[in-house]
Amino acid sequence: MFDGKAERPMDRALLRRMTDAVAHRGPDGSGLFTGPGVALGHRRLSIIDLEGGAQPMTDPETGTVVVFNGEIYNFPALMETLAGHGHRFRTRCDTEVILHGWKQWGADCLAHFDGMFAFALWDPREQTLFLARDRLGKKPLYYAILPDGLCLFGSELKALTSHPDLPRDIDPQAVADFFAYGYVPDPKSIYRAARKLAPGHCLRWRRGGEPQLRQWWDVSLEPTEGDAADVAAQLDIATRRRLIADVPLGAFLSGGVDSSAIVAQMAHGMDTPVKTFSIGFGDKSYDETAYARAVASRYGTDHTERVVDPESFDLVDRLAALYDEPFGDSSAIPTFQVCALAREQVTVALSGDGGDEVFAGYRRYLWHEREARVRRSLSPGFRRLLFGTLGKIYPKADWAPRSLRARTTFQELALDDIDAYFLSVSATTEHQRRTLLSIDVRGQLQRAGYHPIEVLRDHWRKAKGADPLKQAQYTDIKTWLPGDILVKVDRASMANGLEVRAPFLDHRLLEWGVNLPADQKIAGGEKKAILKQAMQPFVPADLLYRPKQGFSVPIGPWFRGPLREKVRDELSGRLLGESGFVARQPVEMLLNQHQGGYHDQSRVLWLLLMFQGFLRHDAASRP
Repeated sequence: MFDGKAERPMDRALLRRMTDAVAHRGPDGSGLFTGPGVALGHRRLSIIDLEGGAQPMTDPETGTVVVFNGEIYNFPALMETLAGHGHRFRTRCDTEVILHGWKQWGADCLAHFDGMFAFALWDPREQTLFLARDRLGKKPLYYAILPDGLCLFGSELKALTSHPDLPRDIDPQAVADFFAYGYVPDPKSIYRAARKLAPGHCLRWRRGGEPQLRQWWDVSLEPTEGDAADVAAQLDIATRRRLIADVPLGAFLSGGVDSSAIVAQMAHGMDTPVKTFSIGFGDKSYDETAYARAVASRYGTDHTERVVDPESFDLVDRLAALYDEPFGDSSAIPTFQVCALAREQVTVALSGDGGDEVFAGYRRYLWHEREARVRRSLSPGFRRLLFGTLGKIYPKADWAPRSLRARTTFQELALDDIDAYFLSVSATTEHQRRTLLSIDVRGQLQRAGYHPIEVLRDHWRKAKGADPLKQAQYTDIKTWLPGDILVKVDRASMANGLEVRAPFLDHRLLEWGVNLPADQKIAGGEKKAILKQAMQPFVPADLLYRPKQGFSVPIGPWFRGPLREKVRDELSGRLLGESGFVARQPVEMLLNQHQGGYHDQSRVLWLLLMFQGFLRHDAASRP
């Protein structure tokens, strides 16, 4: 907490309550600092310097105090650099590097830090609060500025909602975004009063002045060049950087290209067998454990796996409490399970997150690049007339593979690039959102002139001039990556007291990979082509070149089978219909369509379940 106007006394009991709300993020210790008009609390998960890294940490010379979540991977080198400037260290902990970095470079210290981090720093000399978030948003940071000038901040919304004065009005634009994307994108939160500090941003507030928000880093879009050998070398360096820990360390192994590549790199960089962890499903069409076992066998890992079944549906209410706001990625269930499994043996796990964003692994990239080429070859008027007409008359085939869904392709070809890309990343259709959202919500959106595509538009413009593939990758790195992938992993891992590190999200590797020519990332219809070439000496070819499966959950069959009645009972209750955000009648229609086998509506039904879970959690947590 920080009073931006005056030096009011801080309530330590309230600070303790806010800190304890995120105790799961740091089960190894806690600490509080209070001063005139400022209060910092911390929960610690001990990874580096187990004895000497307690927080809040204070610089005895300046009185500057910091609380920090994450890891600064290059802290040993920074300690040497700062020692050369006359700084003296009392610990061998990366937290202390932040204090000395601030003293040496001020806000420019952020450019020196290589890692994942969110921190709050109080400088009493300048009467300044400084909040900062890492380049890609691997670590979260929420804040709210109350009308009386009090600034609340924390790693999760539940820290802020523990304060009785935080307004809890739900933002209808955030609700619309959730049903469009399946998550609430930065910098919004589900509450009007609370914001997320966006990735690569910092907030500086000198008492008596105004808070200043600034972007301190962005992805460069300058072209790069390299080959498969360069990919392997850069991934090896990024992985080795993430092996520093004073606690047991392992890896997630899904059986896909990215996690297999990380395990292969770890096996070459560690003296002991890598501990690997996999989650499988009883439904074989969703199960990848056989591929994970093949990689584990090749590298002699200490491998553990566990099967997820429909009973895991009981996690729904717990997920609502973990995420604090509606979060609609159903793979949060196996992600939570694999984190719990890994935490039984290790405290740090490496993951393959980011490989798809860096080297263009999603199917939508392939289709976007192809369709963009067609759009550029035809005039907009002719294209809209031709493909718009075909999109209306061609039969709808949601059940078919994308390559056979010509109606969808025609509809996207009739649109501009950004409108088509929005269609490809949307969790629901325009018709579903118009039907599902209540009249009141639709009215508020219309009066504000708001549409969820605005989330993409600014990022799309910033990447203007880049090739279509890079433009889509850049937009995903600003939206999908921090809003879905990293949120999912952060909450699931920290709920289990586990730290997850992602070598593919090393910012140097990411910038280099994204800026490679499009035909190296997608070659002859093969996605992640250059990464797969790089991994040929390390990963079996049948694994590298099999169709992408993804970490998905068989919710469609579950909702028609073992969870049929449970889902219907949940969504037919009063809470959702009386919330004022969702219309009742369409929910019943979606249930009938899905459970009758007419259309697969599992995605939107899952969104509704998670939104209802949020409403229930929100109501229960209010004073």
